[in-house]
Amino acid sequence: MNIQIKMAIIAIAIIIPLSSLVVYGTDSKLQLSNTNNSKLQVISSFNPLYEFSQNVGQEKVDVTLLIPVGVEPHDWEPTVKDVQRMQNADLIIINGIGFENWVDNLEEAGYSGEIIDTSNGILIKTNEISSVSGDPHIWLNPVYAKIQVQNIANAFSSSDPTNEQYYQSNAAKYIEELDLLDSKIRNELSDCNNNFIAFHDAFSYFADEYNLNQHTIISSNDSHGEATAKTLENIISTAKNLNINVIFAEERVDTRTSTIIANEIGGKVLVLSPLEVVTDGTYISRMTENLENLKEALC
Repeated sequence: MNIQIKMAIIAIAIIIPLSSLVVYGTDSKLQLSNTNNSKLQVISSFNPLYEFSQNVGQEKVDVTLLIPVGVEPHDWEPTVKDVQRMQNADLIIINGIGFENWVDNLEEAGYSGEIIDTSNGILIKTNEISSVSGDPHIWLNPVYAKIQVQNIANAFSSSDPTNEQYYQSNAAKYIEELDLLDSKIRNELSDCNNNFIAFHDAFSYFADEYNLNQHTIISSNDSHGEATAKTLENIISTAKNLNINVIFAEERVDTRTSTIIANEIGGKVLVLSPLEVVTDGTYISRMTENLENLKEALC
């Protein structure tokens, strides 16, 4: 065998493994980091839970967001790659109450990890259509958000008992911030009117907590549909009867329906965010913005 052929064989022997590393490098690196990393590997389903998990875990936990920022969680379904990501996690943090409707299919897709349902311990409001399914928007009530944060801290402590005190301390500090938010909302809305018109009934738990009456343009079973002419007529009549002059819209939702109603009552449109598709700010800052807009409408 001449020297040129020998050199070619050696080159092929070196290049093929390197090529494989380039092709599969991303997945291998992910698996390697998960195997050797002492931090808890956590995936949170959507943005509020991602923020809660970050506040509890801080530098002891690697938290990633499953549903991309700006994507409507109600419409999202995991890809094969997403399921692979979840397989590499220690914990999957979900809201629960059917909000993540893809969870039931994870086992069929081969997922065998631990899923933490942060709705545990929260009294669920069943809707008018079904006695089984409920309103999932618990995070919009700061009192319930505190329970979600504590559930996350307990899950981290159970999975990583060495750092239990760290997680519980971080949770307690963040819960103190949520306490302040709760007190601020309670105090600043206490002497105001209590009827408001939201785009869809995401604020049921919020309204119950702060003695408000939520009226909606779109019902819970059709949160992404169109309002009928009869619905618009009823909402306009409700607004006039209750002297409501602000109609609330949401991010990533066409404001034309809210604008039509506002024009009919001589009012205006403001945003009341469900925090599902927020792209900036924090949970507390966005809830404070909601409070300011509610004050403008009610106070």
